[in-house]
Formats: sequence, structure tokens, C-alpha cells
Amino acid sequence: MIAEHDLVERDLAAVWHPCTQMREHPGLLPLVPVVRGEGAWLVGADGRRYLDAVSSWWTNIHGHGEPRIAAAIAEQARTLEHVLLAGFTHPSAIALAEQLLARAPRQAGRDPLAKVFYADNGSAAVEVALKMAFHWFRNRGETERHKFIALHNGYHGETLGALAVGDIPLYRRIYAPLLAEAIFAPSPDAYDARPGQTAEACALEAADVLASLLDVHGQEVCALIVEPLLQCAGGMRMHHPAYLRRVRELCDAHGIFLIADEIASGFGRTGTLFACEQAGIQPDLMCVSKGLTGGFMPLAATLATQAIYDGFLDDSRERAFLHSHSYTGNPLGCAAGLASLAIFDQDDVLERNRTTSMRMGELAKDIAALPHVADARQCGMVVAFELTRDGNKTTPFDPSLRIGLQAYRAALARGVVLRPLGDILYWMPPYCIDDDALAQLADVTATTIREVTACA
Repeated sequence: MIAEHDLVERDLAAVWHPCTQMREHPGLLPLVPVVRGEGAWLVGADGRRYLDAVSSWWTNIHGHGEPRIAAAIAEQARTLEHVLLAGFTHPSAIALAEQLLARAPRQAGRDPLAKVFYADNGSAAVEVALKMAFHWFRNRGETERHKFIALHNGYHGETLGALAVGDIPLYRRIYAPLLAEAIFAPSPDAYDARPGQTAEACALEAADVLASLLDVHGQEVCALIVEPLLQCAGGMRMHHPAYLRRVRELCDAHGIFLIADEIASGFGRTGTLFACEQAGIQPDLMCVSKGLTGGFMPLAATLATQAIYDGFLDDSRERAFLHSHSYTGNPLGCAAGLASLAIFDQDDVLERNRTTSMRMGELAKDIAALPHVADARQCGMVVAFELTRDGNKTTPFDPSLRIGLQAYRAALARGVVLRPLGDILYWMPPYCIDDDALAQLADVTATTIREVTACA
């Protein structure tokens, strides 16, 4: 067994971690060396087991070490590990594209999503969608359409294009001088509903403001980007599907594209394979990643309609879509994606998730009643608990208390990985989690909340 202390020392001497103030390691922010994964569990170098309640940044949907995905990758590696996807192709890239298109959201009377462009992570998939939307209008000579509309509190990644349409100050503030100007519309977040206002009414009110913005700026907009149903990095905030239906209508009325960022919400997380399905709408561009490979390989894809694809067909190379990266359509990633999609059919994952979601909701009820829980909300396999002083939405905890960090440490000490978003704790476990693990998750979450809020 590798000594945990040695791994921590070697890591801190060589590795720069993402989304981390490195000064906080290893004292204020524990650094846990993980050597193995088993289903919903991670195993540390010291042999301790940790329940992965956040699916390792929302990617590991079927569980760690899923043998069917591992076997598919191994078989692909013995056959073809990589080939450039410019001027060449391979069976796994073709089959995965066919599978994604066959399962993509469809809307009556609308041309279906028809082409798949591969990337290697969610942020890159968003960059692809933004560039496609902008370039398509440029190819038509509509050069005035060069802006995007995005939502307050939204998040779409941290490359510069994706960051420009995000609205999380922690991520974008320092880079603001580098970012293209976007137009931000109010979030339809149900948490912001006035007393007595329904989630649907709140969503439609936000859509009315969006309509007014489009009346003013519609001629300069090429696309609107939205996280369907669930703004994840913005605090697991959730909205009613009526908003998406209205957004689809508004985009059509103003002749702009609708980009659905299904990177976190896709592949069964919200209760349907894709969140858009719950609104009965189809986007013009759809970005997927995270759960695409079951958390095994970095891979992403942007799905586009035939009309968008046709807009780049020309004798001019400049009018072609020239975005690329070396590992586009990597065979190992595509093989993992195919195996992950096959599991949905073999195990009837969506039906099993409905049962698990009901159990999660039941377990959340007692936690929702705790004094400092202002809101407990659920969207499929996601449950979030908003912590505020005395449970009052208007009195958040003093940020200097770092309630979320305290909760992370307290839960980790009890063998559960909760990675809070500010003072919001959430559950987003692998779909294979069983009842015993769910009960442990609920017990640790409740105990943690009581502990960190006792003297706050």
C-alpha cells in the first residue's frame, strides 16, 4: 500500500489543482489520495471508503469501475487507440454519433438534430456551439448578429468564449476584460419566486423580461444559451419547464438559435435522458459531455441541425467550420460512450433512477425541516439544500464563516464526499447508489448541517 502522507507530499510538490486556492492545502482543505473506485465509493490510500455523493464532478453516472465500460475501452485500445478525425474516420465515432442523434430530443414539426461534432470537454463543446451559431450567420452575410443572450447565474465552462456567457462572478470577474460582451436575461430560478408565486409563474415572468430584451436586441443576437431545468454551478437552482417552451418560441420568433447546455443535465440526471424532453422542445444546438462516457474518458459533443451544417457547405475553405483539436472523436472515448449508452438499455437506467429519485426525496424531507435549511429542492437525481441563517432566504450566512467548507470537512470526516457550492449542499450520486448508501448520505448530511450551523 502506498503511504498516504507520501502521496500528499509528492502531489503538493508537483500538481496544481483545478478550482482550488492551493494555499489551503493540506491544512484547511484536506487532500485525499484516492487509489481505487468501486461503484458509488472511492477508496483512499489509507483504505478508507468515501461515498462519492457528487459523482466526481457529475461525470460518473454508472459508478466507478463499471466493468462493461472498462472492457469496451480495453478492447478499443487493442484495436485502435487514436486516429485524426480530419480526412479519416473510425467505427466507434460513427456509431456513437448515430446513437446520440437517435436518442436526442425531438419536437414535432422541427428538423431533427442531424450532425455530431466531437470535442473533449464540456467547455469546448460550448465553444463549438457558440462559434457555429456566430459563423452560420456570418456565412449568410448577417454580420450584425454577433452577440449571445445568456442567463444570470448561468455557467457554461471556463474557456474564454464559454466564460463570456457565464454569470458566476467568482469565475468571470478577473477575466472580464478578455471576454466578449453578452446580454444577460433574468434566471427563471424558482428559488427567487415571491411568496405565493408558483415556480411556473416565476419562470414565465422571467421569460417576459427575455422577450423585452429580444425586442430591443433581437437583430444583433445569433443565439441564446441555457442550462435546461438546472443551473448546476450556480447553486443547483431549478426552474419550471414552461420557461424552455417560451424560450423556444421566442428564439423562433426572432430567428435566432437555441443552444441547450446539457453537459451536466444530460444522460438521465434530471429524470429523462435529456432535460429538454421535459419541456417537449428541441434545441438547434445541444452540448453534451460529463456523463457521456460514464466518467471514464474526456469526451464531449455538439449536436447540430442539418440546416446549421448546410450553412457551412461551400467552395470557400474560410466558410467551413475549421474548429479542431488533436483528440477529436478519440476512439477510446467513443467506445466508452457507446458502452455507457448501452447500459441505459441493458439496465433500464431511467426507470431505476425514478425509484432512486423517490427515495432521495423521502430522505430529504427531514433535512428540509432543519432550522437553517431555507430550501430543499429536487430535480430527478439531484437534491440541493440551501443553508441560511435561521432558514431565512434574506439572511445568508456571513461568507467569512465558510459554512460550505466547514460542511465539506465535516462530511469528509464521516466518509461522504459533499462538495458544496457556497453554502449549498447537494446530492448528485452515481445512479448505482443503493438504499444503504442513500441512508448513510442522508444521515451524514443532517449531522453535518447541525454541526456546522450550531454556533453560526
